[in-house]
Amino acid sequence: MLLEGVVEEIIFRNDGNGYTVFYFEHSYQHTVCVGKFLQISEGANLKLEGNYITNAKYGEQFQVDSYETIYPTSKEGIKKYLGSGLIKGVGPVTAKAIVDMFKEDTLNVIEFNPSKLEAVKGISKIKAQTIGESFRELKHLQNTVIFLQGYGMTVNMAMKIYDVYQNKTVDIVKENPYKLIEDVEGIGFTTADKIARSLGINRDSEFRIRAGFIYALTDASEKNGHTYLPKEELFTSVSKLLDLEENQSFKKVLEDLIFDKVVINTFIFPHDAVMLAKYYYWEKSIAEKLALLCCSLTNTELNVDSEITNFEKLNKISLHADQKKAIVNAVNSGVSIITGGPGTGKTTIVKCIINLLENMRKKIILMAPTGRAAKKLSEATEREAKTIHRALQVDFKSKRFIYNEQNPLPYNVIIVDEVSMVDVNLMCSLLKAVARDTKLIFVGDKDQLPSVGAGNVLEDMLSSEVIKVSQLTQIYRQNEESLIIFNAHKINKGEMPEIDNKSNDFFFESKIELEDIKNSIVDMVTTRIPKFKNIDSLKIQVLAPLKAGICGIENLNKELQLKLNPYKKFKNEITVGTTIFREGDKIMQTANNYDIEWKRQVGLYTENGAGVFNGDIGYIHSINNQTGEVVIWFEDGRECNYPRTELSQLSLAYAITIHKSQGSEFDVVIIPAIAGPSLILNRNLIYTAVTRAKKMVVIVGEKKNLKRMISNKFILKRHTALKKLLIDAYKKAQILFD
Repeated sequence: MLLEGVVEEIIFRNDGNGYTVFYFEHSYQHTVCVGKFLQISEGANLKLEGNYITNAKYGEQFQVDSYETIYPTSKEGIKKYLGSGLIKGVGPVTAKAIVDMFKEDTLNVIEFNPSKLEAVKGISKIKAQTIGESFRELKHLQNTVIFLQGYGMTVNMAMKIYDVYQNKTVDIVKENPYKLIEDVEGIGFTTADKIARSLGINRDSEFRIRAGFIYALTDASEKNGHTYLPKEELFTSVSKLLDLEENQSFKKVLEDLIFDKVVINTFIFPHDAVMLAKYYYWEKSIAEKLALLCCSLTNTELNVDSEITNFEKLNKISLHADQKKAIVNAVNSGVSIITGGPGTGKTTIVKCIINLLENMRKKIILMAPTGRAAKKLSEATEREAKTIHRALQVDFKSKRFIYNEQNPLPYNVIIVDEVSMVDVNLMCSLLKAVARDTKLIFVGDKDQLPSVGAGNVLEDMLSSEVIKVSQLTQIYRQNEESLIIFNAHKINKGEMPEIDNKSNDFFFESKIELEDIKNSIVDMVTTRIPKFKNIDSLKIQVLAPLKAGICGIENLNKELQLKLNPYKKFKNEITVGTTIFREGDKIMQTANNYDIEWKRQVGLYTENGAGVFNGDIGYIHSINNQTGEVVIWFEDGRECNYPRTELSQLSLAYAITIHKSQGSEFDVVIIPAIAGPSLILNRNLIYTAVTRAKKMVVIVGEKKNLKRMISNKFILKRHTALKKLLIDAYKKAQILFD
């Protein structure tokens, strides 16, 4: 539907995301319009395209999907347009003086002969040039946005593209829309391909093939965690993506990508490997720094036996020989890894190491990948622990980490827990900020799921045999009445857990039909477990293997929201895609966002920072229906104001995927045991889910599905270069230090 008229009054404007609410006069009617606008002023003549919608709180509105500026032709219209403040150097007084002199020809003069403006009193030569440049730039920007909107781009995305290419935007997009994939974050192959088809670019164009290679490598890393693909596998993926037979152009395009240093071609036994350059340099940087830290420690080995004995006496415990060996390894190595399942004493070892090194007057920092993991580490050690992002500190302006190779972290010892969650990007950033004389101690469970992001950092470090490793297998922490840790280890060995429901903390409820499983889970979260354990429903976490389906997180979240936080007149809500977010909802951040600013009250002091990260859980405090802005209170005390444009990075979190639960600990965990793809439903997954529980595990479903998961040892092998690069770097470092 098209409306053409004049902006009568702007009710609200968010300059950050362009969201605007205004009264619009058209055909003798006055309509409230809402939408995203690049720049807008009262008196502007617009042609709007969109549809009428009914807002629960504000009634009928016209939702604008796209728009076009129609420049005014009357003297009064031009005067109002110029005086709105859109043109640099022109206010109401100057606008009146210009229009009084040039009448209806004013805009032509400003655009094509701005030097004539010098005849107006108060306008100098420089000011005349500035007015002309400002008008032409604004017009060019508006035309560019309109051009991009024609290909389905939002105003926000159009602005992101314009920020990269400026006045060359239209030319670049027309010549090679596939370039957007390389240069503009958030533009995928499908979008670029759609534009290319409409512009008549051939399916076998080298532009298209180049984009196919970049997309195939990006997709492999983002979806499956690969940092490289074997060349044959890459060619097959590109051929399938483009629906083209492999030909000579494939080889030529790949050679060009290698020459342009967009990708790296190297040999990683047994593969001729192709990887995006950033992953190669991230893994190479990790390897070189780890090798340097491993070799830089002097050969003098400290005897800490008496210190360990003192720790045992003080804490009234007796450490196992393997635990003592792990402590000695950590104290006497530049880099060390402590790995083991739940209850194997990792935390006790870390506490002893901290005690020993503090007595040596070492400055120590504790880190973990997520806020929940950091909180868990802090509670266990009774010392402050920070997320890796918070420890490195994001700079407000540059959105880069403050601590880096030029400004290393001021600590002698860095202990990183839940290291299995750390991907190559974050590990690279961390290691860049580590000084050469710093001791690194990594702690984690090698049998947990690998990182959500690309890479297999912990596994590659372990299998390289370069770093000193302490493997813990003996279970020490086990309450006789508790089955959580006992069953976790049984699952990890490929054995069925004890599910006779005789314990106080591990239960199995047999259900066959998916609807029954779903209903049982909802009932447990909302009624049964809160009554049985006197636990708040929001502290009960559903961990589901899949996103889709009756027992997938999307459907479970809708069902749980309906029970725990139903619609009420006094609660504001906002719809994003197919999800309704309501005040009071439990939510999760699903992507790293370094731009969102936050504040946190620490006593009388207000701490300010930037950055929210994948896996952060919080609650919706308030929603502004007019602006679409949402205030989130995260569990660690951060308060963030989300503009509407960033809400797609949120999801409801009454139920989350098991992958997203890594590094977290919940009072109660409920897991649906359902049938599904063997690529996903494996032992690794169910083990990770069970080990997230602190007080209770409940599995609902069929025993045969649980057994099938436990018997399935398949893990999709990630193609990564770190192991090889680490071995090579260590050999070079040894020569250097010898």
